[in-house]
Amino acid sequence: MSLPEIVSREQWRAARAELLAKEKAATRARDALNAERRGLPMVEMDQEYVFEGGDGKATLRELFEGRAQLVVYHFMFAPEWDAGCRSCSAFLDQIGHLAHLKARGTTFAAVSRAPYTKILPFKARMGWTVPWYSSYNSDFNRDFGVTFELDEELAERPGVSCFLRDGERVFHTYSTYERGLDGLGSTTSLLDLTALGAPAGSVRIRYHDEYED
Repeated sequence: MSLPEIVSREQWRAARAELLAKEKAATRARDALNAERRGLPMVEMDQEYVFEGGDGKATLRELFEGRAQLVVYHFMFAPEWDAGCRSCSAFLDQIGHLAHLKARGTTFAAVSRAPYTKILPFKARMGWTVPWYSSYNSDFNRDFGVTFELDEELAERPGVSCFLRDGERVFHTYSTYERGLDGLGSTTSLLDLTALGAPAGSVRIRYHDEYED
């Protein structure tokens, strides 16, 4: 791999200023795209999916844990596999402390098609505390396009889906897959995918043990 060109400090400053202008333009474009994403129409969930987690059976509405928003990471883990996907594992490794999302009315959870009896030991091996549910014996993965037919066999792909709760009603607001996950992982990047977004100044940033849930 070739290394960057060696230049003087003055030349570097000029090149950096030129790149900075492009970076600011990209930031403004991303802000506009996030605003457009928040304006997407939403679909009411009329199917009662049932998942299995650490506290037993749970509906999609219960995955919210009483909050207004839910971000689901579609973790690739087929029932016949002995361990979860390595790329998906790397994604979960980079998820920050969930207190910052919870303080902004948003719950994060992983969902996989593998039975919970397979998820639990792998989760313990990885040392994760993030909520993780099994959608085994449910159409959830198929309905959200992360399990599909490929050459007469079932295939998996990673993704993120966002949901909004209004009382007892649950709505699907957004989904993205594969390359759409690039750059995600921080609290702000996940909130930018949601219908309510990350409103500036709504919650003061605190140490994660200072929030009142």
